[in-house]
Amino acid sequence: MINFNETPIQALALAENGIGFAEMQTYVTVMIALVVLMTIADLMHKGSTTYFFNAAAKAEAQLAAGDAPCSVGKEDTRLTQLSAGDKAGILVNTVVSDIATAGEFHNPVRRLVHILTMYGFILFNAATAMIIFGEETTTTLAQVWNVGAIMLFIGTFWFWFSFKVDGQAEGVSWTSITLRKDMFSLSLMATSVTALGWSIYGGGTGVWFILVILSTASLFGGVYWSKFSHMFFKPAAAYNKRIIQANGTNENLPHETRFGGKTAADDDFQKNRHSMELLVDAPENMGLGIKREAPKHY
Repeated sequence: MINFNETPIQALALAENGIGFAEMQTYVTVMIALVVLMTIADLMHKGSTTYFFNAAAKAEAQLAAGDAPCSVGKEDTRLTQLSAGDKAGILVNTVVSDIATAGEFHNPVRRLVHILTMYGFILFNAATAMIIFGEETTTTLAQVWNVGAIMLFIGTFWFWFSFKVDGQAEGVSWTSITLRKDMFSLSLMATSVTALGWSIYGGGTGVWFILVILSTASLFGGVYWSKFSHMFFKPAAAYNKRIIQANGTNENLPHETRFGGKTAADDDFQKNRHSMELLVDAPENMGLGIKREAPKHY
């Protein structure tokens, strides 16, 4: 059974043939460096950084130029210069809604799975770092470490068997694995399993310790080939989306075609702009559509 008041890390340091905290600190430092370097390489490879800087420059130029005529929708007076306070408020909303509470997921069960995985990962790794660099294990840190590992275990396996994208939407068996696509999920699952196994069997430098090293090296050392870096990219994308909606630039797309009207007059315009007479009297809300049922027709 798991002893929530102890961690195998402390046992590893105290074992006769164990590994000292200095060596552990070196390993953790190398893993952090790999995450940073590979995340930068991934962003450069995908062009994400270039895209955001170019989009920001284009939005600033559009704001400076003011409202421009638009033949698609009513765009007059849509552009708004945001103050520092406005941007701070948007940042807070992004952190609270999109990051801390996983607001992007409308399915409450899917949101729960994401929250378990995210906070389990944060608690487990934060406790690990504090134990190794603090060179001691308090009861609180040990409990956080074990709870984080359990949350990570539940979240990752729940996702794999219930919410894996190609399994849920395309009917692909959960046993079907594509290493490049599934590397992040599999590494998280392996890290949680090996950490709990290492804890249950009392630490030391045996098989479970070797498996922990292999799984964490795969997780942190494989950032460039996995989805790990999207954890840093998605918050920036969410913030940028809120900014361009608030200032009206919206990547130069007409508002009426994406977000609906802001006033009753806008709603009337939205109804009457259709070229098909059939849609003029159609209700604004036409129901769930393809969301009426889960995609199970493979």
